[in-house]
Amino acid sequence: MNSTASIDYQVFEAGNVVLQSGLTYRGARLAYKTYGTLNEQRSNAIVYCTSYAAHHTDIEFMIARGAALDPSKYFIIIPNMFGNGLSSSPSNTAPPYDKGRYPNFTTFDNVAVQHKLLSDVFGIETLQLVYGWSMGGMQAYQWAAQYPQMVQRIGVSCGAARCSPHNFVFLEGIKAALTADVNFQDGWFAAKPERGLRAMGRVYAGWALSQAFYRESMWRDIGFSSLEDFLVMSWEGSFLRRDANNLLAHMWTWQHADISDNTKYQGDFAKALGAITARALVMPSETDLYFTVEDNRREVAMIKNAELAPIPTNWGHRGGNPAGNPKDAKFLNDSLSRLLAT
Repeated sequence: MNSTASIDYQVFEAGNVVLQSGLTYRGARLAYKTYGTLNEQRSNAIVYCTSYAAHHTDIEFMIARGAALDPSKYFIIIPNMFGNGLSSSPSNTAPPYDKGRYPNFTTFDNVAVQHKLLSDVFGIETLQLVYGWSMGGMQAYQWAAQYPQMVQRIGVSCGAARCSPHNFVFLEGIKAALTADVNFQDGWFAAKPERGLRAMGRVYAGWALSQAFYRESMWRDIGFSSLEDFLVMSWEGSFLRRDANNLLAHMWTWQHADISDNTKYQGDFAKALGAITARALVMPSETDLYFTVEDNRREVAMIKNAELAPIPTNWGHRGGNPAGNPKDAKFLNDSLSRLLAT
């Protein structure tokens, strides 16, 4: 965990959690942060889910007075995904389930503990919205299928209801770059794999942003002096901040995401999507290379009350998390405001 001086979040002691794998994670800790005030009726809650390798601090920029995620109107909870370094993760798990024995959490497992937090700590029975980008969007879909009676709306930004085969292969590529480091031994990093983290960052940079982004040198718009400056400072630097074992754990969760992979739906993907009663706004990026518009189009067709609203952007996957990108930020904010007004 972070040092006491730097902690700006709370921790839900979830106890012993039996995972979908059949393993039990003992003493699970879910880090979360809240914004705004829960009303007397406990009816103004929003869950805002974290994305790959992200902490709440990486996504809270979208929460602001006057914005769609307005803490003066809503009680907003950001639960940190297991494996991100704040909640229970390889980097803070004690033996014998440490290192290569870390018991991976599925998206289902994550949402089940998030639900327990809302129920046990806040007594929340209704959610106005579950929103997320990328893996956060996967969790939003999971919430809507796992607890359909509770979720009124979902907003999915560059996410999916399951990891597609092509998305799985993309992740195999960045995983291979990371684990090629000499410090990867017996399924675990014995020391910080600096070369692997830098390599992973460079591979990821080619997938997360579109061809047009690079063709138009759009990295200049966010303060980088050259393409190399962008690759080193933004991509190598971002992954060097993270624990490599945590990154692997999150990749596992991402690759195994599927809202139908549970006893409730028994692998019937169409049934799981059809069970969603929440009003769904699904916002893929028009230029996303791995969470594609076509995958979302097929999902939306199987949901009772869903709208597909592609983000018109050259920012690729990053168009769905528009820090420093005011045009896409306005699109998302306006779209979420419209969703919440319905």
